[in-house]
Amino acid sequence: MNFEMAAEMMAGPCATVVTNDDVAVEDSTYTQGRRGVAGTIVVEKIVGAAAEAGAGLADCKALGDRVNAATGSMGVALSSCTVPAAGVPTFTLADDEMEMGVGIHGEPGRRRVALASADAIAAEMVGAICDAAAPRRGDPVLLFVNGMGGTPLMELYLMYEAAARHCADRGLVIARSLVGNYCTSLEMAGCSITLTRMDEAMLAHWDAPVRTAALRWGV
Repeated sequence: MNFEMAAEMMAGPCATVVTNDDVAVEDSTYTQGRRGVAGTIVVEKIVGAAAEAGAGLADCKALGDRVNAATGSMGVALSSCTVPAAGVPTFTLADDEMEMGVGIHGEPGRRRVALASADAIAAEMVGAICDAAAPRRGDPVLLFVNGMGGTPLMELYLMYEAAARHCADRGLVIARSLVGNYCTSLEMAGCSITLTRMDEAMLAHWDAPVRTAALRWGV
C-alpha cells in the first residue's frame, strides 16, 4: 500500500517491481500471494547497478522482474522479534521449537517443528527453494544466507556451508555468495536462504562496484 501511494505521488514516470521470492507459502493471512523476503536485496543490488550504468526505466523494470522470477527464499526462526511499540514478542517459541518458513516480520511459516540440526534445516530450505524455482544442474547461482538480526555471523557461515553442500548435491554451481545480516527483523534469531539463478548480465551487475551502508565492494 505504501509503495502504491508513493507511486501515485510521483511527479515523473515510475515503475514498480514486486518481489515475491518467499517459497514457504503461496498465500497467507497477511498477504495476497507470496511474500517478499531477502531476495529484495538481490533485486535492488542488480537493478541499482543497471540504473547506475545508465539503463532506462523500462529496462530496469524488466530486469527487476527477471531477477525476482529467478529468485527463491525460505526462512527459519528460533525466536521472535519484539516490536518496540508492542513491547512483547510477536510470537512465542519453546526452547526446542522453530518456525519453518517464517516471514521477516514474524508472519506464520509452513509449520512449527522441533529444533533440528543446521544440515537438516538447510536441506529442507534448499529443497523447497529448488522445488519452486526449478534451477537445473549446472546453473550458476547466487547463494545468499541472510541473518534475521539476532544470529551470530559464525552460525550464519555454518548454515552457508550446509546449504552449499546441498546445492552441490543438486549440481548447482555457486557463482557468487553473500552471508550476513541484510534483511533483518530486529533481534529475531534465525536466518533465510536465497538462491538466484544468474546469467551473465546479472553477474556483471552484481559484481559492479557498490558503496552503501550494507553492501560495499569494488570501490
